[in-house]
Amino acid sequence: MNQEVRFRRKHVIIFLSIVGILFIYSLSSSRDCTGSEQFSRSKLDGAESWEAGQGRDAFLPNRKGPTIYAVTPTYARPVQKAELTRLSQVIRLVPNVFWVIVEDASQTSTLVTNLLRRSGLQERSVQLFAKTPTNFKLQGKDPNWLKPRGVEQRNEALKWIRNRLKHNALGEPESPSHSIVYFMDDDNTYSTELFEEMSTIERSKVGVWPVGLVGGLMVEKPVLNRDGLVLGFNSAWKPERPFPLDMAGFAISSDLLLENPQAQFSYEVERGYQESEILRHLTIVHDMQPLANRCKDVLVWHTRTETPKLDAEKALQKSGKKSNDGMEV
Repeated sequence: MNQEVRFRRKHVIIFLSIVGILFIYSLSSSRDCTGSEQFSRSKLDGAESWEAGQGRDAFLPNRKGPTIYAVTPTYARPVQKAELTRLSQVIRLVPNVFWVIVEDASQTSTLVTNLLRRSGLQERSVQLFAKTPTNFKLQGKDPNWLKPRGVEQRNEALKWIRNRLKHNALGEPESPSHSIVYFMDDDNTYSTELFEEMSTIERSKVGVWPVGLVGGLMVEKPVLNRDGLVLGFNSAWKPERPFPLDMAGFAISSDLLLENPQAQFSYEVERGYQESEILRHLTIVHDMQPLANRCKDVLVWHTRTETPKLDAEKALQKSGKKSNDGMEV
């Protein structure tokens, strides 16, 4: 009899132990489910925030900083829209860039207007025009280096920027806020990191950095001494120039342009001297501000788009037809 009681007591203890284990497990599972539910709700809330436009800033570099006026001369050609579209995608990612597009034409074009609208950059861009004088215009099969390009357009942009810096929409003087001017040609490739670097340019300084695939070299770059001062440049093409660097390799603090209204580009300078022509009014080599990891990082490349072969299109046009009839390419 006692043995039977002990046997039953043993079973009761085992049963209660199992029930206890199952109860503890159920509590743990409830917490996990609650946590999963909270995690799912958090993900959903994040998705709703994204849809409301509240999460996108995490993907935008350089959300604060001086306004960077990016000056882009452009002209009508088969690859124009493709070139400007590439640039527009970069500018969209850098909110403190204000795009100054200057067309080599007698008036602004619908193509550029449509591009700014579709890229959502209408509020932080301006569309200007300035036609190159006929005697300075490339003719037929002239090589692109034969005559200076973009002179009229860059000077028009400088005029507009100086006026904007001097006056606001009401014509009153603006506060002397810091801004940067960069000549952003449409045939280059740009990293968004470049604009982060550009935002660190100090007042009254010209910032400089390397440019890839230019001047017959893999990279043209400023040469620094141990103290980080610019001694010169490693240029292989016309190294005797006062500033032997590419247009994509520098940006200017806007106060320098206001203090030196004579600083602009010219038709009267030798080939390759446009950069030197404007910089000679603003700075000296040793006073330039080296950027991009002490000029060790390449953040812009002089890539240039290949001119498309359109022989079939030309033949089609002779018959009075076009493959892009009614389309903007």
